[in-house]
Amino acid sequence: MAIEHDYFGLLESGPDGSIFWSEVVDFGDQSATVDLTAPDQDDVSADALDIAAAMISSLEEIDLRSRGAMIAELDDRTSEVIEYILQQQEEWGDELSEMLVDISGDVHVDVIRSLRLVSMTILADEHGGGDPFAVLEYALDPDATEEVLLVNITSDGSIQSVTSAE
Repeated sequence: MAIEHDYFGLLESGPDGSIFWSEVVDFGDQSATVDLTAPDQDDVSADALDIAAAMISSLEEIDLRSRGAMIAELDDRTSEVIEYILQQQEEWGDELSEMLVDISGDVHVDVIRSLRLVSMTILADEHGGGDPFAVLEYALDPDATEEVLLVNITSDGSIQSVTSAE
């Protein structure tokens, strides 16, 4: 079986009924891999695909809101954002300034501004549920797949949480 959608085209299901779509999407001066997945195509509604398409089309705005959510967590010294930044400072040491795209004098904000949006995974079967509908993966070093911050977004576009991958 398959699902057809204006944005995604024909989404064919695998032998187990799962669907998967992937594309590199350009936004602003960046690009990120966007994956859409669901373990069972029967759990994917047309509304979920429409919302997913709208999120992909507004990826630049979602990226800005996600970075804003990270900055909002800087007030909590025990947040995973702070822990991630401290880990990066420890790992990179004096070389950290070479990784930063903008140096304002506030290293925490500078690290967040310098993070690269590596990927966005849309969990199409989670439309309207309590679990994240989309997960954005950020890294200071895009090759360091273990050291990332994840921004979880609900199907209504709200930031649900910011967590580390550990």
